Amino acid sequence: QVRLEESGGGLKQVGDSVRLSCLASGGTFTDYALGWFRQAPGKEREFIAVIWTPGSTYYATSMWSRSTISRDNDKNTAFLHVKNLEPEDTAVYYCAAVRTWSSWPPPPPNYDFWGQGIQVTVSS
Repeated sequence: QVRLEESGGGLKQVGDSVRLSCLASGGTFTDYALGWFRQAPGKEREFIAVIWTPGSTYYATSMWSRSTISRDNDKNTAFLHVKNLEPEDTAVYYCAAVRTWSSWPPPPPNYDFWGQGIQVTVSS
């Protein structure tokens, strides 16, 4: 059982950046690819990015220019940096871990474990 805990969210201003962290425990971190998703009020969950190795990343088209995903295997932590925040970035952000996948990027049903999510609110 892998436990994922997000941190780093909160209230931001338009144009700010946010760096979210996802600390994993209870498993072998390097066995998993780590993904980030978000869900805004009244909207469906949206994929942002996923990382397997530093050279194996994938970004949603809508987010690639403003987002950077990374991981520190020594610290069992994944990160998501989003710059130039907009009010439309207001959402609960989730990290998730996947060990095996049917295709790349892994479709959401492939993910094995999810964090509880963390709120990011962008105020204008």
